[in-house]
Amino acid sequence: MQMRKEQHTKGWNEIKTNDSWALFKIMGEFVTGFEKMSAIGPCVSIFGSARTRPGDMYYELAVNVAKKVAEAGYGIITGGGPGIMEAGNKGANLAGGTSVGLNIDLPFEQHDNPFIDSDKSLDFDYFFVRKVMFVKYSQGFVVMPGGFGTLDELFESITLIQTNKIHKFPIVLVGSDFWRGLLEWIKNTMLEEGNISPGDLDLIKLVDSAEEVVEVIDDFYKGHTLSPNF
Repeated sequence: MQMRKEQHTKGWNEIKTNDSWALFKIMGEFVTGFEKMSAIGPCVSIFGSARTRPGDMYYELAVNVAKKVAEAGYGIITGGGPGIMEAGNKGANLAGGTSVGLNIDLPFEQHDNPFIDSDKSLDFDYFFVRKVMFVKYSQGFVVMPGGFGTLDELFESITLIQTNKIHKFPIVLVGSDFWRGLLEWIKNTMLEEGNISPGDLDLIKLVDSAEEVVEVIDDFYKGHTLSPNF
């Protein structure tokens, strides 16, 4: 029993040592991200499924959304992978705009997409560092249909704005058919149960076209300053 306890203690101490050294790698990712992203200028992040293929209606819509947003003067940030991320970078590329990829090695995303500017491709090992870059340097979130990762980005951004941890910025859901059920559940269940306030519903806009996305973002910045969110 004593020997087993000593083995467990040794293993735990090794974990603590590795965790301490990991701090340097984490700091390095933050420093590199802050330095590169702060030099890029106003951007809009586009999120959505990595599994959406070229030719799919939402892939092509994401290309058009990114193109219109880039033509309106914003850079485009994506997670750097395939699917909707690729579509976002492709749209920016077609418009001659800034195309940023915040890459991370994930299942179904084995390589960066080819539409990221060569000097604006960043690689991350830590999800939480990557998410800080999205939140700090995006002047808006455009959320296309996606899975758990997309919902993670969506709800974290809403939570940070709701709790005044970051400045408010536009969050635009694209695709009524996909998002309507979620929004109805939020309104008819979460709101009815008193778990959110009526004003929280105003943090999200639902649209179906690229033109509407640009309109929401431009209308917001008629009364707000373009700057990092914290």
